[in-house]
Amino acid sequence: MDISTQETSLSVGEAAAQVGLTTYTLRWYEQEGLVAPVGRDSAGRRRYTEGDVSWLFLLTRLRRTGMPVRDMRRYAELARLGDRTLGARRALFEAHRARVLNRMAELQEDLKMLDHKIDVYRRAEEELA
Repeated sequence: MDISTQETSLSVGEAAAQVGLTTYTLRWYEQEGLVAPVGRDSAGRRRYTEGDVSWLFLLTRLRRTGMPVRDMRRYAELARLGDRTLGARRALFEAHRARVLNRMAELQEDLKMLDHKIDVYRRAEEELA
């Protein structure tokens, strides 16, 4: 797929920097099938479109929320199949959302413990002063 010079596009390095990935990670995403084949310029170099970058932002968010790569891969496969997979994609996101909410609740409990320990140490320091 040859990218037109009229269309705004980014190099591998530019795309990686824009979404906060290393070029190595971006290429790994491609190898894992998380990213559809990227267009190339007349010299054969990868060129990322706005759509590609938007997809990469979504992937980085999913990864940041702890979505396993296998689920990200499944989502990418479903998305490529089109609208007939809308329900399956929604179900995948709903299941992941439940995991994220559970993790958030766990983190809230962990934060309470940290706050408690900070308070204990603060009071102990005040008593020593």
